Amino acid sequence: MQLLNGKTVTVILLLALLLLVVYWYIFQPYRDVVSFTQEETTEGRCTADVIVSVDHPFHLEDHLQYKQPSIVQGRTDVVTVTPWLAPVVWEGSFNPVLLDSIYKHKNISIAATVFAVGKYIMFLKKFLETAEQHFFVGFKVHFYVFTDRPNEVPQVKMAAGRQLTVSSVPSSKRWQEISARRMELIQTLIEEKLRNHADYIFCLDVDSQFHGRWGTESLGGLVAVIHPGYYRDDRSKFPYERRPKSKAYVAPGEGDFYYCGGAFGGLLQEVYLLASTCRSNFQADTKEGIEAAWQEESHLNRYMWINKPSKVLSPEYLWQDFKPRNPEIHIIRFSGVVKNYAEIRPNV
Repeated sequence: MQLLNGKTVTVILLLALLLLVVYWYIFQPYRDVVSFTQEETTEGRCTADVIVSVDHPFHLEDHLQYKQPSIVQGRTDVVTVTPWLAPVVWEGSFNPVLLDSIYKHKNISIAATVFAVGKYIMFLKKFLETAEQHFFVGFKVHFYVFTDRPNEVPQVKMAAGRQLTVSSVPSSKRWQEISARRMELIQTLIEEKLRNHADYIFCLDVDSQFHGRWGTESLGGLVAVIHPGYYRDDRSKFPYERRPKSKAYVAPGEGDFYYCGGAFGGLLQEVYLLASTCRSNFQADTKEGIEAAWQEESHLNRYMWINKPSKVLSPEYLWQDFKPRNPEIHIIRFSGVVKNYAEIRPNV
């Protein structure tokens, strides 16, 4: 009986120790972040002073002087917040000096992917040159170029803290396959190279160039860009995938905006979830013998309808050069160049 009691006591002690370890790992992170100091008042109650040691996302490092902000004056010709309270970024809706000052001390790193397959390699030089002039200037940026013509990648001088890595990918006879493969390559890049090496990632079309600032105002969890071709239209006119058989299906009456497949991004983990989900859904469609109307753009729009972006960039961030500028477009930051698809695509 004593031996049995001894074993019981041992088991109880081990369980208690295990529970103590579990408690420590669950609650210690919060204890590290927030500490309480209590002082007894004259009424006998205790007051707690909360000391927060986490880095506030919008902490201003220095005593920066800038124009006083206002909540009653500003852009009135456009909407600057979505119904789910995500900011919509337009020229005049942010202070670039203030934002850069906030993010500078965070030592953030931005990755950018660009696909230059086949004859699309001809657009890469201008893309990189203009990116050096306008894309996150003054921050650490690593461009990842995917191409089947690595020997034709141009030499572009880059500023300190900015670099370029070239990865070889197979050629394709169908531009749709090139488009569809992007999500898989983005997912793999994050898994194999970017973990612990980048904070944000933006995925951009090579047949585009920068004209104005694209910087810290674009940072967010999941970041989408409004398509310039449909932002004034009723959603019934959006080119969503309308066949219920597809994983990219968006039913009539559903959807918020039509987003570009040529520019999206955000935090590494958010883009990873987007890419892996779109890749999986694309593969499921392939097994069913169906290809979404606009390949990865269709799957991206389905994903962002279900998983709302935390920041939306206005059409300033991917205009179309063949379109005249509408009055609300005060600046064009990034745009798709005019091109002859019959000349550059393996199939039209």
